Amino acid sequence: MPSGSADAATQKRPQADHPLAFDSSAKWERSAKIGLRPEPFGALAYHFDTRRLVFLKSPVLVELVDGLVDHDSADAAIEAIVEPADDRGRQAHVKALASLAEAGVIEPVTTAISFVG
Repeated sequence: MPSGSADAATQKRPQADHPLAFDSSAKWERSAKIGLRPEPFGALAYHFDTRRLVFLKSPVLVELVDGLVDHDSADAAIEAIVEPADDRGRQAHVKALASLAEAGVIEPVTTAISFVG
């Protein structure tokens, strides 16, 4: 193998233009640039700007992504879906949401501040 090449198993997948650090204590929502197409396994997420497809591999994950905006934090959204004693399930969903944030599927909710003068 030439010294400048890498084998496919070690190559990193493409990153979003501006990857976000995922903070599960923050409020998140599905990006307005994302369209979801329901599938038997979950959904396909299509990013309208990058044309990238992302698989949401379970209906529960789709429900979580769509319900993020209804909760004060990603942690609260996960608690609404995952059994409280299921720490592995919680960790898996935090990891999945972090990956979706990196791909630009979800983004933090920002609140507008207005100054009255």
